[in-house]
Amino acid sequence: MVRHLKRVYCGPLTVEFQHLQCLQEKKWFSKNFEQIQNEVLSDECRVHSCKLMLKSQAFDHFLANKFTTVKRYGGEGAESVMAFYDEFFSMAAQVNISNVVIANAHRGRLNLLTCLLHFPPVAMFQKMKGKREFPENVAGAGDVLSHLFASVDLPYGCRSIHVSLLPNPSHLEAVNPVACGKTRAKMQSMKVGDYCDTGISGNNEVVCLQVHGDAAFAGQGIIAETFALANVPHYRIGGSIHLIINNQIGYTTEAERTRSSEYCSDVGKIIGCPVIRVNGDYPEEVVKACRLAFLYREQFNRDVVVDLICYRKWGHNELDEPSLTQPLMYKVIQSRSNVPDAYAERLTNEGVCSKEDLHNDVNQWIATLSENLTQLDSYVPKANHLRKQWSGLVQASSAITVWDTGIKEDILKFIGGRSVLLPKGFNVHPTLKKTHIERRLQKMHYGIDIDWATAEALAVGSLLLQGFNVRISGQDVGRGTFSQRHAMFVDQQTDEGYIPLNHMFPEQNCFFEVANSILSEEAVLGYEYGFSIENPKTLVIWEAQFGDFFNGAQIIIDTFVTGGESKWLLQSGLVMILPHGMDGAGPEHSTCRVERFLQASDSREDGVDGDDVNIQIVNPTTPAQYFHVLRRQVVRNFRKPLVIVGPKILLRHPLAVSNIVEISPGTMFQPVLSDDSMDPKNVKRVIFVSGKHYYSLLKERETKGFNNMAIVRLECLCPFPVKELQAEIQKFSNAEDFVWSQEEHRNYGAWTFVAPRFQNIIGKKLRYIGRSVLAIPAVGVGDVHQQEAKQIVEATFA
Repeated sequence: MVRHLKRVYCGPLTVEFQHLQCLQEKKWFSKNFEQIQNEVLSDECRVHSCKLMLKSQAFDHFLANKFTTVKRYGGEGAESVMAFYDEFFSMAAQVNISNVVIANAHRGRLNLLTCLLHFPPVAMFQKMKGKREFPENVAGAGDVLSHLFASVDLPYGCRSIHVSLLPNPSHLEAVNPVACGKTRAKMQSMKVGDYCDTGISGNNEVVCLQVHGDAAFAGQGIIAETFALANVPHYRIGGSIHLIINNQIGYTTEAERTRSSEYCSDVGKIIGCPVIRVNGDYPEEVVKACRLAFLYREQFNRDVVVDLICYRKWGHNELDEPSLTQPLMYKVIQSRSNVPDAYAERLTNEGVCSKEDLHNDVNQWIATLSENLTQLDSYVPKANHLRKQWSGLVQASSAITVWDTGIKEDILKFIGGRSVLLPKGFNVHPTLKKTHIERRLQKMHYGIDIDWATAEALAVGSLLLQGFNVRISGQDVGRGTFSQRHAMFVDQQTDEGYIPLNHMFPEQNCFFEVANSILSEEAVLGYEYGFSIENPKTLVIWEAQFGDFFNGAQIIIDTFVTGGESKWLLQSGLVMILPHGMDGAGPEHSTCRVERFLQASDSREDGVDGDDVNIQIVNPTTPAQYFHVLRRQVVRNFRKPLVIVGPKILLRHPLAVSNIVEISPGTMFQPVLSDDSMDPKNVKRVIFVSGKHYYSLLKERETKGFNNMAIVRLECLCPFPVKELQAEIQKFSNAEDFVWSQEEHRNYGAWTFVAPRFQNIIGKKLRYIGRSVLAIPAVGVGDVHQQEAKQIVEATFA
């Protein structure tokens, strides 16, 4: 018995599953693990795996000889991972999975691309020579070699599977929630899993493979955040398979210093993941590990971790000298035989294949690589964006386009009524019945006093009717941070939620997904970005609980949202709503730090912007403007990320309301709102402002009775509305004083963005009025805040 247990559980393939909470899963693992140990791989499978490993090794050797100074982050020491990938794709085809989404870091990425994902070697060689990966007529700055990606159909048996290897930034593991979001978006498009028409949960069409490094898996907090999403409604994807390429080192740090746990895989246990641990020196056991993981995921729709223990033949990259920091480890590594060679020798000794057959296969692969190398000067790169579901869309132009986003009044009234229509017997909270439902019905009847929440419901409902899905995600988005939205009502007797906009009419086939998220910013925003890059027919919104909480997701913003199209040609219509306003709430609940987004934009301060800016930033002051900007995101023929400087007190401000005419046909988002209450001939001072500060200034002007000072609102900050502002300057031709008034401190807000553009492009030097510089976004002392606010308003009209 002891010998049997040692043979089964103490060999090159072993498992950890006793921590599983479900007895059924434990029994399954015990039974299937012991069964798979006794499986004998076919000779065809063994030879195929060996050839893949030899091709991977030959590819690394080819690059080492032809591109001696290139950091390729090769797969040497972990070649058996090629057998894992191949078995993964084969298993996917066998169980009728049609789509595979892969998140993968840099180690061995090029090997996967060329050896299995049909990435043209010549395209890779061009990149190594410093050439563009995009055609000259396509706008894009490109990315580095180790971030290349693929989207390809692979034939396996009599089936074809589509594999998407996502582009990744250098920030380790940041791509993982992106892959999960893209996976769920595919499920929505295919109507499988949680989106299945029959209402049966589960997923047998799409699978996500997350490939990790050992040090990053243990060290990066986004891994724990992404695991926390795994089984949450509106985020679950039927389980991911996690593959750790365990080099037993992190850059130059020994394994025992990369974590406090015994194993790098232990973080997976936070959701009870079983762990399959396999020695990479044994390719056949690696194949079995893949099979076991795949079968578990198919059976239980839960995450599973495969810890592939291998080594890294060179340093962090091929130009590093690893013996400087790990002399003993690298004495062992340099003295041992390579895994592909050792496995090839084993197969030939057993008579499974001949050396000649293996050599011919490798030589043919090297000849292919050499032929591709000769095509360097003649190869024209291809742009693979805007295909399939993205066909019909274009790259945004250098001009500013205008889109009619108004809706007929009778349709708006229908949507408004349906947005608060509850089924018979639903026990609604009495406060909501009076303050939300009855008031909305009254507003829609008369078509006046439309507030922010109503405008949002009308925008969402109209998009659903037009054939777009809408998804809003974030902490407490169903109710809304400020108890304003109530897109989802909760029965007071059963706790069951109900979303009226999903029941507007019986044949409805587009839906509003309201996803109350875990308490995370980075993983959740990454997830929503991934959702947004899959299908342009879904409006994807992420709302921060408070505006400045986005900085918990700064990596996603910097590496994906603001640069994804320029680096990878991936368009995203992701909307970020960031509640903002200097209301006395202190340093962390006041400002959305709009200056950071403005600084991250590629808006020009010495030229005119077009739709092709990398990110669009608006600060709407009316519900109608909010309505239009939401609809514009998916009505137009391109996609751009949008930052909405969101309201807090404006949600219920008596003046921040709109009427139904403002969102009817022929209406649209206005980048600048003029001041029509003043006679232009009498205006001596033009006050430019953005956001809710407008209402404080308006109140002061009306109280003091000033009739020679116009207040002009910049509703759109990026792209900078040059044409509209020039028209305002011309309109108030007698004005002598031009002021920028803001409630934020001088080193925050839009001042440093608008000032040079007014001076360089508009030809007007603005005078600044606002708070002075401060180390934090807002003071924490209420009296000081009130004094500052009073001084700004008074100084603006002084």
